[in-house]
Amino acid sequence: MENKHLLIKWLQEGSIAIPKLLMNNYKKVGLNELEMMVVLHIHTFIESGNPFPTPDEIAEKMTITSVHCTDILRQLFQRGFLAIEQESVASPVIMERYTLQPLWEKMMYSLSNEVVQEKKKVEEANQVHLYSIFEQEFGRPLSPFECDTLRMWEDQDSHAPELIKAALREAVISGKLNFRYIDRILFEWKKNNIKTIEQAQQQGKKFRQFQQQRPAKAEQEYKGTIPFYNWLDQ
Repeated sequence: MENKHLLIKWLQEGSIAIPKLLMNNYKKVGLNELEMMVVLHIHTFIESGNPFPTPDEIAEKMTITSVHCTDILRQLFQRGFLAIEQESVASPVIMERYTLQPLWEKMMYSLSNEVVQEKKKVEEANQVHLYSIFEQEFGRPLSPFECDTLRMWEDQDSHAPELIKAALREAVISGKLNFRYIDRILFEWKKNNIKTIEQAQQQGKKFRQFQQQRPAKAEQEYKGTIPFYNWLDQ
């Protein structure tokens, strides 16, 4: 019976939700374990209806002294993890309260920067992979001009790496493996609003079907070199 009452008391204490992002990223924003515990206790006090606990109240929950807790709080203020807000309760009474808003902002900035850096790494890896594919198909290292052209296709013309590789495949299939021909393919795809691999493949299939249906006589009469823009002869 005593255990039952003890369990009920525990349940009545309620629970505090600790943000998972905070647990997984406090080290990245510059908090150590002791500072993290002080932050968690402040968060718990706020959630429990005490938005401005004293250093004594916080230290009582920990294995540190009130003086040590005060020093940690000062560091949290100075480093931009914690702030104090003033709230007018009833004139002229003004109540002070802790806010962890600076910490959440630091965390969001850190996570956003992490996403940007990760995206940059993926783009660089894709670019290196793209260069390797071109060198493999051409059977030689790319020239500086060809490397610049690849970068231009991605950075200035905003062609997706997948479409650039698809244009390369079209050039290989057509037997016209040169950058001018590939550039023209990409130009036409962009003009025709082709944005997916499926659309590009369908466009290439239509062109090859058209080529096969051209009169044999016309093929025999033509004696010049096929220009790079013949891919567009539709």
